[in-house]
This record gives sequence, structure tokens and C-alpha cells, in this order.
Amino acid sequence: MLIEQIHDPADLKQLNPRQLKQLAQELRDEIIKVVSDRGGHLASNLGVVELTIALHCVFDLPEDKLVMDVGHQSYAHKLLTGRWELFKRLRQQGGASGFPQMDESEYDAFTAGHASTAISAALGMARTRDIMRGDYSVVALVGDGALTGGMCYEALNDAGQSGTRMIVILNDNDMSIAHNVGAVSRYLTRLRQSKGYLAMKHGVRSRLENMPRIGRPVYRFLVRCRDWVRSLFVADKFFDALGFKYIGPVDGHDIKQLIRVLRRAKNDDKPLLIHVVTQKGKGYTPAEDHPDTFHGVAPFYIESGESKGEERVSSGEVAARQLIELAENDIRICAITAAMPSGTGVDAFQQAYPDRFFDVGIAEEHAVTMAAGMASQGMKPYVAIYSTFLQRAYDQIAMDVCRNSLPVTFLIDRAGLVGPDGATHQGVFDLSYLRSIPNMIVAAPRDVRDLKKLICLSQDVNAPMAIRYPRTCEDLGPGIQSQRDIRVGEWELLSSGKDVMILAVGRMVQCAMQSTIELMGKGISAGVVDARFVAPMDEAMLIDTAGRAKLIVTAEENALAGGFGEGVLEILARSGIHTPVMTLGVPDRFIEHATIAQQQAACGLDSYGITRRIIEKLRELSEAGR
Repeated sequence: MLIEQIHDPADLKQLNPRQLKQLAQELRDEIIKVVSDRGGHLASNLGVVELTIALHCVFDLPEDKLVMDVGHQSYAHKLLTGRWELFKRLRQQGGASGFPQMDESEYDAFTAGHASTAISAALGMARTRDIMRGDYSVVALVGDGALTGGMCYEALNDAGQSGTRMIVILNDNDMSIAHNVGAVSRYLTRLRQSKGYLAMKHGVRSRLENMPRIGRPVYRFLVRCRDWVRSLFVADKFFDALGFKYIGPVDGHDIKQLIRVLRRAKNDDKPLLIHVVTQKGKGYTPAEDHPDTFHGVAPFYIESGESKGEERVSSGEVAARQLIELAENDIRICAITAAMPSGTGVDAFQQAYPDRFFDVGIAEEHAVTMAAGMASQGMKPYVAIYSTFLQRAYDQIAMDVCRNSLPVTFLIDRAGLVGPDGATHQGVFDLSYLRSIPNMIVAAPRDVRDLKKLICLSQDVNAPMAIRYPRTCEDLGPGIQSQRDIRVGEWELLSSGKDVMILAVGRMVQCAMQSTIELMGKGISAGVVDARFVAPMDEAMLIDTAGRAKLIVTAEENALAGGFGEGVLEILARSGIHTPVMTLGVPDRFIEHATIAQQQAACGLDSYGITRRIIEKLRELSEAGR
């Protein structure tokens, strides 16, 4: 196999066109094989195989810099840069990350995980090169979905007006995760489908290549004139207006053409944008037919494309169904998402109430402020965004929603530890950054039944509210369900303990309950409080609980810095209560990819870890009191 002979990108430069085509097929086969076993981002990676090969043939990495936006297109790059063995354990503990990581390889020029950042990072590198009198090339590879994010235009405008030498490659597959939305998507469609340009391009090529002797030289001459020819048929000059020389559209699966275009671009001294058209899921029929379904996948059977694991109902789907039920009799309710309708589950709301559903693209800041505008005029907007992506809209949450105390409800999916997606996607900062903002109600359900109750409660809350939950929530059963209605700021006592009381948030409730059983076997009496509201906190229950226990333990799948535990310490200190408190949460480091169970164990947040640390703390307190 050719792929086994590639130890670094320099080896590609020795291959002829036929071998490069063979290599593309081998890369696809390996990506499909590994992702079917490990899960990951499939369709987007299959679409950029030829483009990745061409980039490594033309540019001299790592001296030249390749910055990938998001990183959903990094798998072929990893395989071509000496990470063959690591890739076999993709997204597993100790294996390759699903995204570019600077500390994983010198070939990864920038760590990525969130969209719309590549052009800004690449511009920073290009300016550093110029200051230091360097001579390397800088390439930013972005998807068309990323161009729905405003940060791209800030960077394009800056780079274009300054004339900084850099190359932006627009990988246009007409999709990000869901179908792209907005004016930019329509503009790219016009470029792709301009009848005059494309008919001329394909017609001239086919005729000239069939003409003996003179056909190919004439065609090569026309290729060199392509930008001028294109301008006759494509009137729009959007990227030119931003200061970028536009080249394209280019067939993203034609390696020879890609290499030719990239070599020309490498020698240009102006900012360039190369528009490459690819097919998402290329080479694997199920992914070609359903690119949205095969964007991010769990392990699956290659032959059928069916998932290997048992399908679990997502928390987002549960939330959406409850929202649909409420919306039937409340015209104020609408749903907003940022390019993640299926990921957050609100595509079901879209089907039920299309006129009250808004997908704004990869533009979280805009989504939040738009929701504030709607709420100011009497609507009841629900904004469904992953925890890690909501961080991008912190200012809008604080200034546009909370400063005006507007009734926007945030449905925060993928909260807590997320498993194989790793450090860039961990939802472990939301409790810290949300509870610090005035007027914000922050809640975390312990299971799906609690999630439904909190969404029902939110309908009548006339204030900003955030409900954070993991990708899937357990159903802890009717046995521990309260018969009382949930009230804002009230916690719930699930069991009492004379020695220890564990104040648990969200998914940690289940781990805490298991820990009390383990502690019972050690002769330690422990109880659990479901601290479902992190803001405002139930100060009355906290003070009462602290007065009757020898040790208070807080447990949260959130960063310890600024989190729930620190809030508990603050209240007790202010109240003059000196009951010992032990805070359990995510330590002060980024948590890398592994299973959720492995991540919980590493953070001491599984039941075994909670039990062990409680026993150690009680022993420490006992020895100190002698």
C-alpha cells in the first residue's frame, strides 16, 4: 500500500498523478475503517482528501503553515504527517485527537475546535512572518459554513485592506453540519452554478482536449487566463471588494488541477482566496447521500452505515419535544440555534413550527442578541447551543440579555464532560461564566424527568434562564421524583446523612447517590441534596444542611474555579458557618479526549473517586481533631 510508504509529506512529492489518485482512495478507506470503529467526523473528512494531498504536495510543512478551521477536515492531514499509529486510536485515550492540536504534532500549526477562527490565526502568523523577515507561506483552510460566522469577515477585511500575503482556501461543500443558511450561502451557490461560466468551462475543456496537437497547449493557456474569463461570466466581486484576489471555482477532487492552482497561488504576493468545490462524504455512498447524518458519527457498520451501538434518546430531543408541547398553546415560544438544529435536537421544533424556528448559522453572538431583541417585544425565545460554543457569546449574554433582564431561555446542550471530542468541546465552564452574571437563573436537571419540569418552569419565568444538561440524561425513575412543583432557587433533599452531605449538580446526582451506598458499607452516614439551581442558590437549605453535617461535599461537572463549590464556600463564609467543605469538580487543566467514564475517573468525579476522597477527608479531619 502506498499509504504505508508515506512517513512525512515530503514523500508525496515523489509520487506521480496515478499514484496520488491511488493514495486518495487508500486514505478514504483508512478513514472509513477507523471512524467506523472509533466514531468521529466522517463526511467532511472524506470530502477533502484530494485537497489535503495537493496541499502537502505544493507546500513545505511544517515550515509553511496550514491552519484548519474547526478541524473537521484534519484526518487525511494526520495520516500524511506521521500519525498512522495514533490515528488507529482516534479520539481514544492516548490516541490522536479528532482536531488539530499543536502539542500533538509540529504539522498542526494551530489548535482548533471552534469555527471561524482560522483566517484570524493565519493572518497573525503571516504578520509575524513579515515582521521577522520570514519567507514561508501561510494557508487558512475554511469551510463554507464557517463563513456564516462574523469573525471570518473581520479577518478578511483586515487582511485584504492591509494586503498581507496569505492564502485562504474556501472548501465549499454546500454544508457545514446542517445545510448552510444565509446570503453568503446563496452567493456561493451562484458562483458554483453560474451557467455561463460553468458551461463555457466544461465545454471548452472537453473540445480542446479532443483536438490533436494544439488542443492541450491552448487549454493550458486558457487555464492561465481563468480569472479573467471567470470575470466575464460571474459578475459578483464580493471577495475582490474585501481585498482578496478570487480564484475559482476549482474542482476539489481533481488533484492535478489543485496542484496547478496552488503552485500559482504560492508564488503570488497578494492575499488570495481559492474557492474549491468538494462533495461532502465523497467515496462512501451512505455519507454522500446523508452528509448531515454522517457529519459526526458513533461507531457504525461500513456495509450498511448503521450504528453499532444502541441509539439513546438525546437530552436535546427530550427538551425539544417538551418545547413543542408548550408552543402549541403559546405563540410567544420560538427556537433559535446556531447551525446545530439536529445536534441540539431542535430540528423537531423546526418541523412542528417552521415559522417560529431560526437557524442563524455559525453566529452564536448574533443568535443571542437576536433572541434579546425578540424577547424585548414579547416573544419567549429558547436558544439551543452547545455549552462550549455558548462561550463565544458571553458579552451578548451579559450585556444584551441579562443587563436588560429579558426572558431568554438558554438550552445548553453537551454540558459537562463530553468524551471523545476532547479539550475544545468540554462544557465545563458554563456554571462559572453564567452564575457570575446578575439576573441570570442557572439550573441543571438530574435526569430527563427533571429536564422536562425545568422547561415547563421556564415558560413562566420572566427573567434570563439557563438550563444546562449533558448529551444524554438518565431516567432515575419515579422513586426519587418529588411531588412538589419546582420553584426557582429551591434545592431538593434526596436523602439525609449524619456524617456527610453531598450537594450535587446535574449528572453528579447519580454518582453522589451511588457514593452514599458505598460509604454506607464503610460505616459512614451520607446524604444527597440535588442542588439543581446554581443561581440563585438555596441559601436556607445550605445553611441548615451545613449546621447538621460533619462535612459538606460539593460535586459538579464544571471547572472548580468560579463554579458551584466556590459559591457554596462564599455563602458559608458570609454566614459565619465553619463546617468543613470539600469541593469536587474539574481541575484547573484542559481535559483531553477519552470516554466520559475515563474523564470522570481522572477528575475524581465517578462514584469511586467521590467515595475515596470523602473517606480521606474524614480521616484527615479526625486526625486534626485529636
